[in-house]
Amino acid sequence: MNNNIAPSKLDREYFLTLLRDSAMQWDFIVIGGGATGLGIAVDAASRGYKTVLLEQSDFAKATSSRSTKLVHGGVRYLQNGDVALVREALRERGILKKNAPHLVKDQRFIIGNYKWWERPFYTIGLTVYDLLSGKLTLGRSLPMSKKNVIKNIPQIVQKNLKGGVVYHDGQFDDSRLAVNLMQTAVEKGAIVVNYCKAIRLLKDIEGKVAGVVAENVLEGGSFDLKGTCIINATGIFVDNIIKMDDPEEKPLVRPSQGIHLVVDKSFLGGEDAIMVPKTSDGRVMFGVPWHNRVILGTTDIPVREFVLEPKALEEEVDFILETAGRYLTKKPQRKDVLCVYAGLRPLAAPKKNADETKTKEISRSHKLLASPSGLVTITGGKWTTYRLMAQDTVNLALKTKKLPFKACQTKNLKIHGYREGSFNDDWLNIYGSDQDGILKLQKENPAYGEKLHRDFDFTVGEVVWAVRKEMARTVDDVLARRVRALYLDTRASIEMAPRVAAIMAEELNKDRNWEKRQIEEYTEMAKAYVIS
Repeated sequence: MNNNIAPSKLDREYFLTLLRDSAMQWDFIVIGGGATGLGIAVDAASRGYKTVLLEQSDFAKATSSRSTKLVHGGVRYLQNGDVALVREALRERGILKKNAPHLVKDQRFIIGNYKWWERPFYTIGLTVYDLLSGKLTLGRSLPMSKKNVIKNIPQIVQKNLKGGVVYHDGQFDDSRLAVNLMQTAVEKGAIVVNYCKAIRLLKDIEGKVAGVVAENVLEGGSFDLKGTCIINATGIFVDNIIKMDDPEEKPLVRPSQGIHLVVDKSFLGGEDAIMVPKTSDGRVMFGVPWHNRVILGTTDIPVREFVLEPKALEEEVDFILETAGRYLTKKPQRKDVLCVYAGLRPLAAPKKNADETKTKEISRSHKLLASPSGLVTITGGKWTTYRLMAQDTVNLALKTKKLPFKACQTKNLKIHGYREGSFNDDWLNIYGSDQDGILKLQKENPAYGEKLHRDFDFTVGEVVWAVRKEMARTVDDVLARRVRALYLDTRASIEMAPRVAAIMAEELNKDRNWEKRQIEEYTEMAKAYVIS
């Protein structure tokens, strides 16, 4: 069997049939289908290695779909003096924008200045930020007059406003990028399967990892996969896999939670984003336009456990509303919040005697390690640097397992959906080149052109496309990570659930009981995204 085994149709069931072939020896078995795992699958497959990826839930179900939606160098890291991390991220920002122009756009950010020294101070600092991006810069940072700040962010608090500074960063759709990376990996020959959980590591007589026992979460049953390089890229769940390898190993990561509030775009009043350089907890806060909404966030607090569906704490919601209210004349209230979502960061476990409350001081750079058994684990990092993290991981795995080295191909690899031209906020453009396929579906069957909800442009055809071409298998997959309705207006997404369940049931040949369960499960899950 050669490396080009993927069928023209993205078919989860066909992939599972291939994985049950016990005679197959894989070069790479990647555990985890978030940003990092998907990036590794793309990297390994594009180099020509036989690659399989297993995801226990849906792609980007956890942290990777709950970001601030920024492709950025990290202005805060520059404040902390972490120049190397900023330079690395800015370079990767430029590469990602070049390779996925349908998903990444240039976003202007404005820092309002309320003290006389802030404008020269931030102008100088952000000029350094620009210089670190080199040829991949998105635009110059410049001082702004008070008049221009108000013109571009009409809702900014004007009392004591002296002026501002504008700078440029990237903005994107996180789970849409995850879906496109999954499709890219498949096009390069990888087998990629969601709802397939690694439940045990296989080892040879020398105690070296030699494969994985995988469980089919949806249909049941398990099977063995033999592999040379086993990669633990499970994000917030890395310690679960490490414990499978060595039950005595101490935790590598600890959880930190960040939440975001989604409100109507009128709370900023323009197309520019706002950045608050220092909040009361010492972090930065953003108000970022996204899909005709504004995302406000984020927080950073230690929590006790890693879960797939973390819940926002009341004090986090109050903190964001209070902070945003100090800078916006139209002060967001609880009733204005269309969605609240929480994500967990897998930060490095604190050293003995460290202050566990200061999560903002823990490095966000990624960490790689190879265990004595040969298991390679990657943790930390962020969406912006996913490609470099994948490259480093594949290189370490090849060195650890002494596989023949093949050079990384992803620096200039166009991501599935690539379409040249300027970014367009019209929703269907998020599909890039796949937009043509969806429009063709809707033309062939007029029913596919019907809207899912009166207030949104999402169509029946997009649900069909998500099932056939993007491996969506639950209502949550579609509404949360394919069309993003959960994040744009949670209550409206709950109204869409019955229609989506019916469409999916027809596509997947499921019965009425399946539909009913899907609606109930989605509705119950989505309640945590609503502020009462």
